[in-house]
Amino acid sequence: MSKGGDPIFDILQREFIYLWYYFTVLLEQIFPYWIIGMMIGSLVSVFGKGKIQLLLSNMQSRKWGLFGIVPACILGIASPLCMYGTIPIAASFSEKGMRDDWLAAFMISSILLNPQLIVYSMALGNNAFFIRIISAFLAGITAGLLVYIFYRDKSFFDFSSFGEARNRDTDPNSLFRFLKNFGRNVKATGLYFFFGILLTAMFQRYVPENSFVNLFGSNEGFGVLMAATLGVPLYFCGGGTIPLLMQWLHSGMSIGAAASFMITGPATKLTNLGAVKIVLGANKFIMYLAYNILFALVTGLVVNIF
Repeated sequence: MSKGGDPIFDILQREFIYLWYYFTVLLEQIFPYWIIGMMIGSLVSVFGKGKIQLLLSNMQSRKWGLFGIVPACILGIASPLCMYGTIPIAASFSEKGMRDDWLAAFMISSILLNPQLIVYSMALGNNAFFIRIISAFLAGITAGLLVYIFYRDKSFFDFSSFGEARNRDTDPNSLFRFLKNFGRNVKATGLYFFFGILLTAMFQRYVPENSFVNLFGSNEGFGVLMAATLGVPLYFCGGGTIPLLMQWLHSGMSIGAAASFMITGPATKLTNLGAVKIVLGANKFIMYLAYNILFALVTGLVVNIF
């Protein structure tokens, strides 16, 4: 029953019902991945973070040479830390003499992927899931190789502005440590997650599907370029962008365009950029941006070809 027969009220009420329907359907689809992803991330952070750091430290005693970038990439992907947590760890290893190519591989792969984001990405389907993991690994490998080739005899990083990261998982009770870490994850990602679902519901309601096909699908080269470009301003949180990517893929976005977005997004996330800028300086920071955008474009084009 409309309020006094007001047609504007009727329209707003109808639109609210539509948006609420889209929102709840999306929430039902995505919510389990969000919760499980945070649980796994908290478990790794509380019980596995020390082991990851120990493995990285033990790498220094092995004569792996350039091949050390491979385990460094794997450990970067397994690391649950944000970039402001990763850099102080990298700084401590740099002080102990760890090679810059290993550190570059570790940091790039850590920026692009983590255990939580791996679980979130399962919601995108098998193809996007495996492409995301492989592309993050290859991005780390490539970064390590480039640092090895061009900075073999000189320093690439400057960690002097970073000290040891404060460990907030200090409660003597392991269950409480896990619950507190989980609570911090909810606080850090919850708002972005629900905003992402709301934004996706609005896309579903108001943006015609054929516009996605025209922008991201029919002209695949241009679609990859657009996705790489949109990854810069639109990527605000891994969990928050998963609903958007799900909708875009459903609406006709090519898998290569999605792969491109999944690289430039986290690589140019504002919080990550601030930390990276500090340890690279202006010139190398521009190189970092150029590398990630170029790698995203090449990855997207190659994925669409195959």
